Amino acid sequence: MNNLTIRGGHVIDPASGRNEITDIYVVDGKISAEPPPENSPVISADNLVVAPGLIDMHVHFREPGQTHKETLATGSQAAAAGGFTSVVCIPNTSPPTDGPSGVAWIIDRARDTAGVNVFPTGAITRDLAGQEMAPIGSMVQAGIVAITDDGHCVQNHELMRRAVEYARMFDLAVLDHCQDYNMVGNGVMHEGYWSTVLGLPGWPRAGEEIMVMRNILLAELCATRIHCQHLSSAGSVRLLRNARGRGIPVTGELCPHHIALTDETICSFDSSFKMNPPLRTQEDIDALIEGVADGTITILASDHAPHAGFEKEVEFDQAPFGITGLETELPLFLTILLHREKAISLEQLIAMYTVNPAYLLRIRKGTLGIGADADITLIDPDREWTYKKEESLSRSRNTPFEGWNLKGRAVRTIVAGETVWAV
Repeated sequence: MNNLTIRGGHVIDPASGRNEITDIYVVDGKISAEPPPENSPVISADNLVVAPGLIDMHVHFREPGQTHKETLATGSQAAAAGGFTSVVCIPNTSPPTDGPSGVAWIIDRARDTAGVNVFPTGAITRDLAGQEMAPIGSMVQAGIVAITDDGHCVQNHELMRRAVEYARMFDLAVLDHCQDYNMVGNGVMHEGYWSTVLGLPGWPRAGEEIMVMRNILLAELCATRIHCQHLSSAGSVRLLRNARGRGIPVTGELCPHHIALTDETICSFDSSFKMNPPLRTQEDIDALIEGVADGTITILASDHAPHAGFEKEVEFDQAPFGITGLETELPLFLTILLHREKAISLEQLIAMYTVNPAYLLRIRKGTLGIGADADITLIDPDREWTYKKEESLSRSRNTPFEGWNLKGRAVRTIVAGETVWAV
């Protein structure tokens, strides 16, 4: 019944403040204060960090409707290989998850095929069209943990206000892809020096920052949690810092590609570098890292967006936005934030993957407290390795990080006391 002992690891559990060398006991798939029955398995965690199971609150698993890119089964395998025991699925499936039946289908399908915990979100608007509010209450009853039109952005501020007010009734977080369509137009990369040189339509910082400001105003007006997804600009960080300093319930997340790469990489016209929001400048990278260091940005995520090879192997401006990220995000953040920049501690990094998203979404995950589900990630923060996309467990291979040398990775992923992946 999923009994085991994890022996001698460096336990870091930000939710309870634990940071010590000790053993972890698992009995019947739960964290226990007492050892499991005699002869239960023992996992040695010498020189490893034992963390609560990591949570990625921003993934696109493409099922239903786009299973040539990813499925709940393949996506959860990639998640486990990245050290994630829980993921939050975005509703831009085909058809969109904009009603209770779609939510129920994903929950049932994940129960049958996924190897990690899958938490669905529901659309803010029907068909992600930004015209009519989706049945939020019914989707809450079906099991969503947040609402979002990610992949799209609600342009009608009045409609967005009503959705935020409705979310407040259910203590539900609102996750927003911050993009003003009129400002962005047909932009495919950061508007600046390199877009001019390359002759590609620009996507200005203001196209993101306008909607970040909109969300700050609505969070203040409605006293409701609004989370700004995949921040990319220095201006967004400044706006968020000011708002949080005034106690407004707004949060932001960082994806690794926005601090690992600049818009100069697009000189190759390789569509693996095309994402939304786009790669920006070193100035933006510095501001994003500073935002993590001072606590302005509180959540790390991947925006895992798989696409089939034939979809990406076209002209840059015709290719879809997005890259895979579940298997590279933790190593990239360890390499950049912990080892290279020394911007945060390992405990802070783990908090941004565990207690912070769990609190925002009100899910009972992200802790090694007694009685909690035995979702556990073992991390070797100093392990040096090279990422090879052909070894990926995702169904897609659209990554810009092929051949990167990285430092740190998850080495074992445990869900409810059962190992679902090990290096």
